[in-house]
Amino acid sequence: MKSTPAPATPRSSASLFAPIARDLEEVEKILRRTFDDSRPGMDRLLAHVAQYKGKRLRPALLLLTAHACRQVTPTHHHLAAIVEMIHTATLVHDDVLDGAAVRRHVPTVNALWGNQASILLGDYLFTHAFHLASMVDDGQACRIIGESTNRLCAGELHQISRRGDLTLSEDEYLDIIDGKTAELTACCGRLGATYAGMTDEVIASLTRFGRALGIAFQIADDLLDLMGEETLAGKSLGSDIEQQKLTLPVIHILNDASPSAADAARSILTASGNHKREALVPLLIASGSLEYARQRAVGFASAALAELQCLPPSPGRTILEALADRVVHRDH
Repeated sequence: MKSTPAPATPRSSASLFAPIARDLEEVEKILRRTFDDSRPGMDRLLAHVAQYKGKRLRPALLLLTAHACRQVTPTHHHLAAIVEMIHTATLVHDDVLDGAAVRRHVPTVNALWGNQASILLGDYLFTHAFHLASMVDDGQACRIIGESTNRLCAGELHQISRRGDLTLSEDEYLDIIDGKTAELTACCGRLGATYAGMTDEVIASLTRFGRALGIAFQIADDLLDLMGEETLAGKSLGSDIEQQKLTLPVIHILNDASPSAADAARSILTASGNHKREALVPLLIASGSLEYARQRAVGFASAALAELQCLPPSPGRTILEALADRVVHRDH
């Protein structure tokens, strides 16, 4: 008897998120109101950063979690806009830290207006997000979001403190990305389930789903920084190496590859010049370090899938399952 092939994962975010299109439009309305500010000094910056609209992964994750829990409310739309605002603030600040020139196919804020304006804009987005969170009556949203943003910032500080340290371990790398990336996706799962009235056990499972998904996403993103094409990614690539941020493929070649491969990688990483990515990638391929990182991403995506067993089968759960597959099989 022939087995039935699994349905193909939709190739675009638009097709994957089609069942929540109306909910995402409600989120967009809230974001448009936020970015529609005519005050001098704010108007151009907010109009520009509105172009950073990407896959909307985080608000979609929050909304899909609510759909899978079969209870979507206007509060979910409000919270989804808040997490996207926080994510956008981190992008603006990250571009300053990385000296990036392009984000989502347009020049970065720092490339056009400088670092001071970028930092203040990121701060504004953070504070406005918390202002919106304070409007959710029970105060729980502010507490959850506050915990997550504290951990997010701590993860970024942890990463900066270890730049250029070639002794960084895989466990410490995972701790860094758990904070700087996975904490916010975990927050999305938590908020989606909490405000759908789910039990503590289900909330915990969907929080773990978001965390594992976020780790898988970040490992895949680190691979794209090495192997991707800027025209597809829509942002500056190769910044991890240039900024001396060790990611999983590099950690693997330094710690687990042959001594000759590890020595060659160290020589490239410590050399002067701006072409480290081109020199390092062939070594990462030959040593199996890129494949190792891919498999680790797949493993975290599988762990995320296992957490969805707390929910009964539903269209929302099916899309969350497809999302776990998509985050590790993408080219941008």
